[in-house]
Amino acid sequence: MQYLHTMVRIKDIDESLDFYCNKMGMVEISRMENEGGRFTLIFLAGSDDAQAAKVNKVPTLELTYNWPDEQGKTEDYTGGRNFGHLAYRVDNIYETCQKLMDAGVTINRPPRDGHMAFIKSPDGISFELLQRGAHLPPAEPWVSMKNTGSW
Repeated sequence: MQYLHTMVRIKDIDESLDFYCNKMGMVEISRMENEGGRFTLIFLAGSDDAQAAKVNKVPTLELTYNWPDEQGKTEDYTGGRNFGHLAYRVDNIYETCQKLMDAGVTINRPPRDGHMAFIKSPDGISFELLQRGAHLPPAEPWVSMKNTGSW
């Protein structure tokens, strides 16, 4: 058995790719448009995994965009936490969180411990960010930052 991907449904391709690629630093590996099924699949990988993902050596994230109906409406997806969260290891948790905050992303659970933080995608999907290697020493503004919302 081989783990292939995690799938999340998205409401807006541009907004989601801005979050996943521009803010989180992921890389689009492939895209498939299905006219008959009226959906688009976009496969992403972490920047460290992009080359291996292109030859199916590591799992990917599948973004599923279901096209609008005849009235131009798209489905609202709620309860993004019902499957848990996606987890990514980062080189520096503080720098990553600062970069995300500067890009307008809310840090729902700040990395007060120098090890773990949580954020959410535009569609409410929880992301756990984990420090690569040993915990970083506690530092401001993270130590004093309160939780925001849920994760």
